[in-house]
Amino acid sequence: MTDYVRVAVLNNDVEAVALDACLESQGIPHAIISYADFAWDGIFQTQKGWGYIETAIEDRDEVLEILESLRKQNPSPDSSSE
Repeated sequence: MTDYVRVAVLNNDVEAVALDACLESQGIPHAIISYADFAWDGIFQTQKGWGYIETAIEDRDEVLEILESLRKQNPSPDSSSE
């Protein structure tokens, strides 16, 4: 099994769903992890961002390019530069 590395922080669930769909369609293995924790009423999402994307190190640059492209197409007011 390939080890995954954290690639980028995701700004919101819409960005996460769009990125997931793009990566799935291109066959790029990945994991999207949300910081949501209902026990703490979402406090980690306000501090750290919505969540993050992990992928194999060899797919890192391609995932970042796809994410950058998505952010250019759909800029959000809560997006921040990585």
